[in-house]
Amino acid sequence: MPFSEGTPRTGERRLSVNPFYGPANPLGDMAEAPPTHRLPEQPMAPATAHQLVRDELMLDGNARLNLATFVTTWMEPEAGILMAECRDKNMIDKDEYPRTAELERRCVAMLADLWNAPDPSTAVGCSTTGSSEACMLAGMALKRRWAQRNADRYPAARPNLIMGVNVQVCWEKFCNFWEVEARLVPMEGERFHLDPQAAAELCDENTIGVVGILGSTFDGSYEPIADLCAALDGLQERTGLDVPVHVDGASGAMVAPFLDEDLVWDFRLPRVASINTSGHKYGLVYPGVGWALWRDAEALPEELVFRVNYLGGDMPTFALNFSRPGAQVVAQYYTFLRLGRQGYRAVQQAARDVATELAGRVEALGDFHLLTRGDELPVFAFTTAPDVKAYDVFDVSRRLRESGWLVPAYTFPANREDLSVLRVVCRNGFSTDLAELLAQDLERLLPDLRRQPRPLTEDRGAATSFHH
Repeated sequence: MPFSEGTPRTGERRLSVNPFYGPANPLGDMAEAPPTHRLPEQPMAPATAHQLVRDELMLDGNARLNLATFVTTWMEPEAGILMAECRDKNMIDKDEYPRTAELERRCVAMLADLWNAPDPSTAVGCSTTGSSEACMLAGMALKRRWAQRNADRYPAARPNLIMGVNVQVCWEKFCNFWEVEARLVPMEGERFHLDPQAAAELCDENTIGVVGILGSTFDGSYEPIADLCAALDGLQERTGLDVPVHVDGASGAMVAPFLDEDLVWDFRLPRVASINTSGHKYGLVYPGVGWALWRDAEALPEELVFRVNYLGGDMPTFALNFSRPGAQVVAQYYTFLRLGRQGYRAVQQAARDVATELAGRVEALGDFHLLTRGDELPVFAFTTAPDVKAYDVFDVSRRLRESGWLVPAYTFPANREDLSVLRVVCRNGFSTDLAELLAQDLERLLPDLRRQPRPLTEDRGAATSFHH
């Protein structure tokens, strides 16, 4: 979450208020405009406060047209009703809201079964506020297991974590917060994610684990989890080092089980110790809910699980957050119950079909080169063709925004800082019809872009719009 800086009171402006917002007396009820950066002196009518907030929010982008975000932007009205009914329930109060706690437990069991845990009844897990918290918990478990095995050397020895340079920023935060050295495998050539052998070569006696990503946010591609585990098996045979794997399945762990059933990436691989996913991404729930699961109790050190005497009950908890609403967990259970395996398969297949068809339309325009085609995550990335000199991807992103489309343009990390791309995320609710409108808008703006004397982006670092 970004920090928000306070605004100095010097020269503070006030909100502009339409007199008609005064519910009874337009002349008297809104005699004073409320300030923007300090509490008003007097209360106001709820309808007035509601209207003032709505007026400001009109300037936000349309979430349904936001092709930058992986986060769910549409749910059924029935789900919204359930969430409204549960938003006042505190998830942490297990004794007070035992049925909400039971729904959380059922979701964990369903995910353990979906991800082929050896014994779903012994898998352990919890809900989180999203994959960022889930990754923090998984990283903490990896570090604590390593510390237990190296008690004679820790804390003198500094632990490290191996991952591709394409990891989501939450992993860099984990390494910073928990004092773990981040060892990053760079991109090379047309490989835009982790290389299994390169990852294995970075491991040593201080490695707490390797992170594999099932669905890179940079281009939507799956990292080869099975090949990664095989490379680490070879490392153990040669050196005796037993390095566990965590699968960051923020998006792909809710896509691959339904569309890529033959792909082995989950707890079927003995080296996979833990998996996370975002229920609010391809789990099809509004933000924010995530899930962290461990293959068994051994993978999650008991000393990390707190048993709290809270409101008269013994409550095991393993989370960074405490109080949070039960609404998102209830919505996740509703969605699991509502769709089942076949329903999820149909929804995810529809998203993948939209992605692959739209990628084909973009490629057919002739001005662009596809890096991915949406056939893994329903996500594809593309850049301008080598012979396009008049404009760049930042110009395209800027022009699409004029029609309401939010399509991020950004530069890749080391060693492909030379490559700038556009990325399109196709989610449930981004229909074939909307994809057709996007393709038409993109085609319509190309003649103007081709007539430019040069790209208009002067500072590529400032122009990048990739934040997640």
